[in-house]
Amino acid sequence: MKYILVAILWSWVCLLSSCNKEVQKENIKSTFVLSDTMMKRIKLDTVKDDIVKSQLLLMGKIYPDENKVIEVYPLVGGNVKDVFVELGDFVKKGEILAVIKSGEIADYERQLIDARSDLLVAEKQYSVAQDLYESKLTSERDVVSAKKEVEKAQASLNRINEIYKIYNIGTESDYVIKAPISGFVVDKNINRDMQIRSDKTDHVFTISQLDELWVIANVFESDISKVKIGYEAEVHTISYPDKNFRGKIDKIYNVLDPETKTMQIRIKINNDESLLKPEMHATIKLSYKENYALSSVPAASVIFDKSKNFVMVFKDKYNIETREVEVAKSLGKVTYLSKGVAAGEIVISQNQLLIYDALND
Repeated sequence: MKYILVAILWSWVCLLSSCNKEVQKENIKSTFVLSDTMMKRIKLDTVKDDIVKSQLLLMGKIYPDENKVIEVYPLVGGNVKDVFVELGDFVKKGEILAVIKSGEIADYERQLIDARSDLLVAEKQYSVAQDLYESKLTSERDVVSAKKEVEKAQASLNRINEIYKIYNIGTESDYVIKAPISGFVVDKNINRDMQIRSDKTDHVFTISQLDELWVIANVFESDISKVKIGYEAEVHTISYPDKNFRGKIDKIYNVLDPETKTMQIRIKINNDESLLKPEMHATIKLSYKENYALSSVPAASVIFDKSKNFVMVFKDKYNIETREVEVAKSLGKVTYLSKGVAAGEIVISQNQLLIYDALND
């Protein structure tokens, strides 16, 4: 009997001790105060009601801007004497690309010599006619006729000089091919000692300015309603996986490809650093707005624990609440919540996990 009483007494002591510990623990929780040091380490953000943004993932390819691509054709035939650039080289406007030795140019040189000679003869005859007219040895009609011959010879010389300018004619029957714009040589179909026919219709160089590029992306039929001109886009390539290239939709091709059942859109992007190259494959993240709003918080403020999502709602350093929330969707650094918080409430978005552990352990 004595031992039974002792056991009962000991049970009561243990029970009271356990209760005291629980009370002490509850007191610690209820009297939690955020220190001044910790206040400086946290970040507070206000819950907002925002129009929900979404993203559409597309595949595409990079192309040069067609408005900044020039194909260079030879205006004469002949033998290629020199080629000074290679595929991929950057050239400046007016820079010599190649030189062609041409029989056609030799003929223009002969015409130039003849035109200059004819002008000298005509000017001399005009001078003689003027002297004779002053000496009353010829009529005014002869002077006028001589003057017209000078004008005809001058016009003929001017025509040949214009041809020289157009054809970039050099010395020794050389036809000089010059860059019409500054840019990169993206296509080359000419080599030294190559014979070029005068009736050749193919271009020998293609020069493109690559400071701005096009990204052509395919949009599936089910997503056509989600794209509009002016929407912002992020372009990613496997060459630069950690770099985002930003642009905007500037054209929608309102036709469907009969085979793929997709519609194409064009995104114009800046390429000042010359990192992107034509024919690169690209992944495009297209941002657009939904037609409804939800509460938005920084994605960093959401804590996932025990298969649930929580945020730490801050009222003051004496009053911080662990609040369960329902995540509707996350996009980049923003999370949209369908339940749990209201606009205007303040949440902790930095070092909130330390506070969560202190309040919920």
